[in-house]
Amino acid sequence: MSCSSVEDIPEQCKDLFTQDGVLLKASIGRSISDLNSIGMLCIVQNSDATKCIEWRPNDLITIDSDTQDQEWAVVNTIGRRQRTLSGNMTSDYAAARARIIRIPLDELKTFKCSRNNQQMQFSTKQGVWQNTFYFQHGNAEIFVAYLKNHVKTAKTRHDRNTYVVVEPNIESQVLNRSFAELDIFTENTTDVVWNLVSNFKQRPYETTLEAFSKLTDIVYYGNEGMNGKRDVSEEVAELLTKSMSALEDTTSVTRTDEYEVINVKPTLPPRPCIPRGTPLSTEKWEGLQDPEGRVTEIDGVRQLIFRGGVAHSIRNSVWKYLLDYHPWRMTHAEIKVLQKRKTEEYFSMKLQWRSMTDGQESRFSEYRDRKSLVEKDVNRTDRTHPFFAGDNNPNLMVLQDILMTYVMYNFDLGYVQGMSDILAPLLLLLGNEVDTFWCFVGFMEKIASNFDMDQAGMKQQLVNLQQLLTFASPELAKHLASKDSGNMYFCFRWLLVWFKREFSHRDIMRLWEVLWTGLPCANFHLFICVAILDSEKDVLISKDYGFTEILKHVNDLSMCLDVDRILSTAEGIYHQIISAPHLSDQIRIILGIPTVGSRPEPEPEPEPQTSQTNGNVETDPGQTDMEEVTLEYNGLQISIVTKTVWALLA
Repeated sequence: MSCSSVEDIPEQCKDLFTQDGVLLKASIGRSISDLNSIGMLCIVQNSDATKCIEWRPNDLITIDSDTQDQEWAVVNTIGRRQRTLSGNMTSDYAAARARIIRIPLDELKTFKCSRNNQQMQFSTKQGVWQNTFYFQHGNAEIFVAYLKNHVKTAKTRHDRNTYVVVEPNIESQVLNRSFAELDIFTENTTDVVWNLVSNFKQRPYETTLEAFSKLTDIVYYGNEGMNGKRDVSEEVAELLTKSMSALEDTTSVTRTDEYEVINVKPTLPPRPCIPRGTPLSTEKWEGLQDPEGRVTEIDGVRQLIFRGGVAHSIRNSVWKYLLDYHPWRMTHAEIKVLQKRKTEEYFSMKLQWRSMTDGQESRFSEYRDRKSLVEKDVNRTDRTHPFFAGDNNPNLMVLQDILMTYVMYNFDLGYVQGMSDILAPLLLLLGNEVDTFWCFVGFMEKIASNFDMDQAGMKQQLVNLQQLLTFASPELAKHLASKDSGNMYFCFRWLLVWFKREFSHRDIMRLWEVLWTGLPCANFHLFICVAILDSEKDVLISKDYGFTEILKHVNDLSMCLDVDRILSTAEGIYHQIISAPHLSDQIRIILGIPTVGSRPEPEPEPEPQTSQTNGNVETDPGQTDMEEVTLEYNGLQISIVTKTVWALLA
């Protein structure tokens, strides 16, 4: 099962979902050399329509050069770094693909999440976890949410982090078959209301009542109601026609040879217009501190900054708190002690690279390469700004010294192209070399995933952005997908350097300090992307831009955006989405709010049958009493639906 042979793997398959940066921790029957390898965990649909979970090691995947557009592929890693993009396999893949781990979904019995949802285990046999994976970037919540779209699951009673994969309830099968045998729903395509039975699982209550209405027609009118012979006045006919037109605008229809499914298109509530507030002033800032300098109302400060930013006169002080250089609860005296210690630490690290001899440098290729890249990038960073303009500008030397010292501070990451863009506004505002360095460290902690060696963090953000845009503006998302832009690669630069090249220094300071508050949700910077795209929606669609035109149009927006209007729109879109009744678990995870499945659930009764294996209690999925277990399938509570319908039919 877990170690597929060459013959076992279909030549043609489709990736339904992929997650990068997944480490193989344990796998029965695998070579030790394969363990602790980083790869990509996927949900795959095979050519025969079956589905499976698939793990592919990174060294079997390469970048398709055609997808590397120089306009957005800003990251330039060096040394032995490897980068990956999903789906493009190397030429020796056919011979080496036996290393791929495949778990057919029809064989999957149990899976478990542990260690703050960063570890995930799979089992196709009771009592044995065949495969264990560790999610290096974020956690397994998004993967689990997608997996639940393809299998029905139930949480076990003894461990709420363990899921069993269950078969459809026998009662629900009998119920569906009973409706089919009653043959009370016509195949007349104009009789749309009665076809709603096909949507039974999504609208059980309404569909059942409509079924009763149809049965009443049969009782009172006999077969003439079924044969369309009922007398309908012209006024009623006109009303029905108008109703059907409105129904078509708010529904989508899926037809097969045997049935027709009508799905109601979910709509978002109205978008609120939220004006921006005034910046945090000196008076307010001082009023939120006690006499010794402690910030007493941290949440209040963050709220004020999110609403209106920070007055320029106090940014030098407030930014050090927002970037975790100065702890909020420290007194002025304690901060002086901290600054002295941090100054000594900084110059100690700076001395490490400044004291390196030419001979040492010649034998240290990784250091030499990073130093060369820093020097090259510094010489082209914001040279049009007066602070960095001109030859032999001392500010450029400070910029270079800070970046080289950061290489010593975090040698695993080192320097990646784009970091100089992040640093420049900090140095421009703070001026002091030491303060700028430690604020830069704090900023990099917030966006470290942007500079992953395999770009897994960036790719995950692009996936999240695509999901948010689809939820907030499905028309625009559909248009972009039709123009080969659904991957959102044209937003790569926005995300990599947090819109640094899209706004002026004055505006980017306002935008960054708002984003640093962490309000109103996780990943609010993605709402900034959605807001910008929303403002350009009419142009992109009406002019029918293709991929190249979309990329050019987005790049041309640089320095033409109103930061306050974008922030106001982004906040409005957030409130619009968070109020949506059809908010999905995938969107909840992106926003950092609890998923529907993570909310407290009633304990299933009676207790599922268990078997003892080596002293461990294990749930037998085949013996689970489905009437008392909450099932999740495409976000539906199947067992509750079944009981509701049976109660109505009783």
